[in-house]
Amino acid sequence: MSHSTQLDKERIITSAPESHAGVLVVRRHHLLVRCSHWLNVPILLGLILSGLSIYWASPVYQHKPSPMTGNVDPLADLGIWICAHVPGLHQYSSPPDWIYNHMSLGPATLAEALRLHWLFAYLLMLNGLVYLIGSAIGGGWRSLLPRTTDLRDAARMFWYYIGIPVARLTGRSWPHPRFSTKYNALQRVAYFSVPIAGLLAILTGWAIHKPMQFHWLAAIFGGYDKARIWHFWLMCFFVLFVVPHVILVLADGWDTLRSMITGRSRRHDKATTSGLDLRSPCELEANPSSQPFSVFRKQPVPTKSLRDRNSVKAGCGAAPHLHP
Repeated sequence: MSHSTQLDKERIITSAPESHAGVLVVRRHHLLVRCSHWLNVPILLGLILSGLSIYWASPVYQHKPSPMTGNVDPLADLGIWICAHVPGLHQYSSPPDWIYNHMSLGPATLAEALRLHWLFAYLLMLNGLVYLIGSAIGGGWRSLLPRTTDLRDAARMFWYYIGIPVARLTGRSWPHPRFSTKYNALQRVAYFSVPIAGLLAILTGWAIHKPMQFHWLAAIFGGYDKARIWHFWLMCFFVLFVVPHVILVLADGWDTLRSMITGRSRRHDKATTSGLDLRSPCELEANPSSQPFSVFRKQPVPTKSLRDRNSVKAGCGAAPHLHP
């Protein structure tokens, strides 16, 4: 399949308003993809909270015992620093446990944390299977495939996001880079990496849980201790992904959030700044050879009948009908 054909399959069909804002409705996310997306929220939260409680019992990273406190855990050091410098926390009863008391199930809860961690791990594996099925049925996996221009386009999108706060403060125009696919390049890189990180988290988890039975798996990651390090940094990756993901979704507007709830996007005519195909019926009639494809169809959109073509020609100049 050629590169241009793959891009064409993601183009969006609609009609553009002539003088007033119109609305186009686009199917974006399959039901199973949406369900798995929202289920990831409590699952990842449960994994992180229980995982940090497991980490408390045996920290991945340790330093020489502190001469002041005898502590060897950097996260405990961070808790001590917070309690020493944040107003109102100077009298905290156990500064080394501050991080674990506020960002995990608490210290000395290893048995409960292990049981909960594996409960959420099995839920993550099941939810990942649901996501893969939904992506296969809805065809959304095609939108995540890397492209040769992704590195350059991702740099452009990164520069755009970095410049938004400055543009808002100075009041100057900061146009959105144009793209003609479901996701821009930066989104595609991020969303493509999340399933891979999830798979690695599952594999490293099994290598840690059963290092003797899956010794070959632990060896792939450099041994038991290295597998724990992999697992720890994969958790950090998910945290670092979620924070900007939420911020950028909120910055993009209600429509992006709604599309992950209802599965459909309602874009106004300003969507042209994103490179969406908003040609009017007259423009489509004038250039039928470049007829676009719908988002989730493999076949081109059927050509208009002769009566429809005549009505379009006669109605050029009038505002087209828009679906609510």
